[in-house]
Amino acid sequence: MDNTFERLCINTIRFLAVDAIEKAGSGHPGAPMGQAPLAYTLWQRFLKHNPTNPNWVDRDRFILSCGHASMLQYALLYLNGYDITLEDLKNFRQWDSKTPGHPERLITPGVEATTGPLGQGFVNGVGMAIAERHLAARFNRSGFPIVDHFTYAICSDGDLMEGITAEAGSLAGTLKLGKLIYLYDSNNISIEGNTEITFQDDTVQRFKSYGWQVIGPLDGMSTRAVDGAIREAQAESNRPSLIICKTTIGFGSPNKSATASAHGEPLGKEETLLTKQNLYWPFVEPFTVPEDVLQYFRNAQQRGYEFEASWQNLFNNYAIAFPEEARLFTEETSGTLPQNWDSDLCQLFSNVHKPLATREASGIVINAIASKVPALMGGSADLAPSTKTLIRGSQDFAPPTYEGRNIRFGIREHAMGAIAHGMALHGGVIPYTATFLMFYDYMRAPVRLTSLTKDRVVFLFTHDSIGVGEDGPTHQPIEQLSGLRSVPDLVTIRPADATETAEAWRVALTRQHGPTAIVLTRQALPIFDRQQLNAAEGLRRGAYILWQTNNEPNIILIASGSEVHIALEAAQALEKMSVAVRVISMPSWELFEAQDISYQEVVLPSKIKKRISIEAGLTLGWCRYTGSHGVNIGINCFGASAPSKTLYEKFGLDSEKIIQKALELLNIQETPS
Repeated sequence: MDNTFERLCINTIRFLAVDAIEKAGSGHPGAPMGQAPLAYTLWQRFLKHNPTNPNWVDRDRFILSCGHASMLQYALLYLNGYDITLEDLKNFRQWDSKTPGHPERLITPGVEATTGPLGQGFVNGVGMAIAERHLAARFNRSGFPIVDHFTYAICSDGDLMEGITAEAGSLAGTLKLGKLIYLYDSNNISIEGNTEITFQDDTVQRFKSYGWQVIGPLDGMSTRAVDGAIREAQAESNRPSLIICKTTIGFGSPNKSATASAHGEPLGKEETLLTKQNLYWPFVEPFTVPEDVLQYFRNAQQRGYEFEASWQNLFNNYAIAFPEEARLFTEETSGTLPQNWDSDLCQLFSNVHKPLATREASGIVINAIASKVPALMGGSADLAPSTKTLIRGSQDFAPPTYEGRNIRFGIREHAMGAIAHGMALHGGVIPYTATFLMFYDYMRAPVRLTSLTKDRVVFLFTHDSIGVGEDGPTHQPIEQLSGLRSVPDLVTIRPADATETAEAWRVALTRQHGPTAIVLTRQALPIFDRQQLNAAEGLRRGAYILWQTNNEPNIILIASGSEVHIALEAAQALEKMSVAVRVISMPSWELFEAQDISYQEVVLPSKIKKRISIEAGLTLGWCRYTGSHGVNIGINCFGASAPSKTLYEKFGLDSEKIIQKALELLNIQETPS
């Protein structure tokens, strides 16, 4: 290609970004200006995608991990012919536009991952590469590589500073994810100035030690250098590749180039004009796209059509040769669950008559589901023996057994959450993760982002209370349940026994558009004899009447998880005192809030004002169900190291305390005869 025309194409990307940021009055122009050559090279010469069908299953995945450079991606999407208009670019960062300040998967066609919190996109890509390798191992046959694509990302100095990239980089190298290729925009500038003040890592040796192929440092402003590096990376099948591209932030700006001021603020009207003059951009009018440049970029639509048509022909022949595999592949990549996958869940614990920890019950459920849902795969942060999360009979996901379904994440909770999110973003798998509830703190960011993008991930959290016992307050969650419940679009379920645990899993898998947190006990809990009570329907509705006296109740006890059996014990003692009482199992606030008012009124009649909540965690928020006349029993301080039974007694989470509070609420001074 003529170098002059190539520069014109690259400058078109640059100035669409500059003009949009200038019009919005906010944004980050520096990174798009510096990254334009390497992004142009990747998108125009290597990326396998179809702008008219952004969800084509065998497309390459592209992630802009440094999401603050979003206008780079929006310019590329528009130029390549995605459903993004020039008007959308002009509405950058405005209400209800397709071009928000950071890339959002549910808003902008062609955006694979919602990025912005640095490091998350880097790790999402590792999850995508895991999903690609797993599906390829399961479904590819000789002569039929129906799953064969790369995962690319552009990442920044800031991404590599974040600890999560160290966690995921180490695991990606260990797993030998050779189809993972990252372009590292090394421009040595962050908000506070030159990165030398905080970041002097030997990045080459660091990533080599993780097991990556490291290419460069090279001139990231040279399309020839970037082209050669990507070809070298594609040829490496046993190692992920990091291509270190030295670029200039704010390239072309006479006064802001290579400075921190180019990072996070518009260039300004005068500097924009000077930059256009400096780069020989012949158009004064903002948002100008030369017609020949647009036509050249729009060739991506024809290429994309040909990519997908060729793949579809391959898949059609695959379906003839391997009809059952083709059926399964179509089912799993569409996110559909097999017929009758949950038919046995109701009976799993019907003949179990001894107490069972809900983490143990969950392990049984996982294996029952895994036998019918091949897409289910996951693991824990080095806690599988404690969280009961291994799929029996399956190998580990590791070279060369990429068909394995057990993922060994290592002690990397933060990366584990973001990797699982990336797997869900890729599609074709249903990921689950597990750790102790206390360590939700380490993975809050990916749980939040998974909720923001409404992806199906099952987050298991065991050892959910002071029931952890002797391990003490460092391992006893107090505020974590409240934290989970505070996340929009995340459904949190804390089952009270094995039966509710099975139903929690059913809810989690049937929620195709949103993650679920299932919170489980270390200690054994009795399995309630519900007789004719439909616990499945009760849990799906978030709360239900577990037990009550024959008389209409004048007090309601509401509990979740391990405290439900304590509430039931107290209620049955109160019945002997001639107190009419109802026990509500409330495993999920979110599911209950989603019910119609009439059902909520049946469970919690407004006329019954005397209510007590019981939960081994913060009492924060329970007043919405107990009201101004109620009492909330919980723990509003840190725990202690002691046997579990002792802790429950000392912190007032026992039936005696509940009985005392109930009698006080009812103004009963003496125990009735």
